[in-house]
Amino acid sequence: MTQRTTLIEPDELHEILGQPELVILDCRFSLQNTESGRDQYKTAHIPGAVYAHLEETLSSAVIPGVSGRHPLPVVIEIEQFLREAGVNQQSQIVAYDSSGSAFASRAWWVLKWLGHESVAVLNGGWQSWERVGFTIENESMVPERGDFRAEVVHDMLIDLADIDSVAADSDTLLVDARAAARFRGEEEPIDPVAGHIPGAISAPFKDNLDESSRFKSQSALRQRWSELIPDLHERNTSQIICYCGSGVTGAHDVLAMEYAGLGRPKLYVGSWSHWITDPSRKIERP
Repeated sequence: MTQRTTLIEPDELHEILGQPELVILDCRFSLQNTESGRDQYKTAHIPGAVYAHLEETLSSAVIPGVSGRHPLPVVIEIEQFLREAGVNQQSQIVAYDSSGSAFASRAWWVLKWLGHESVAVLNGGWQSWERVGFTIENESMVPERGDFRAEVVHDMLIDLADIDSVAADSDTLLVDARAAARFRGEEEPIDPVAGHIPGAISAPFKDNLDESSRFKSQSALRQRWSELIPDLHERNTSQIICYCGSGVTGAHDVLAMEYAGLGRPKLYVGSWSHWITDPSRKIERP
């Protein structure tokens, strides 16, 4: 099986469906109704898929006033989930959702952070699978237990202790994946404080997608990011830090840049919802 490490097309996934090395994660989710994704999975999903809940599987418990809204999962717990999902060291993992790959990108990033490179996001998500008319099912998958072992890649992220110094570093660029109105502080439907981290630029994750919620072509993404960051090709990718509201859609920007061949920027997992837990931290509004 050819290794996929960024995106996979519906027809490519269909060709490898049922192969023992393949593990599919259904990541459908809604912040407004946290059970809707699981309900959708029970109604219909890609054959063989296992459901991965954003807040139960791809995140750990929130520590009020300390963490952001979606802290990283506890390694031994996500490791256990992946083994039960049938993941082995050689598995090809494919993640999908129905929200422009926002939640699937979180799964993609978490797997990379755990040291598993063979993971890809289904381009266009659930809608692209349905649109083509490929087979769906409603039976829950009980796979053979895998032997996955995590090897955490610590330098993929900026942790809570580093973010203050990063924000003050003139060589580091913070990239905000939230909608532009939230970045500007004109509206804030989720977090209690509006605005953005000082010095950040706005790069809404939805602008990585075309009108059918598929990722734009690699050339179009390279153009987008080169316009957003004029000195992009002179920068070390590790100097670019993506963030969002809680470390979910920031991963979408990371995936888009990697798919475009621009390297893998880091992620501030706590993101805006962590930044504002300390009222002494500065915020910006245009």
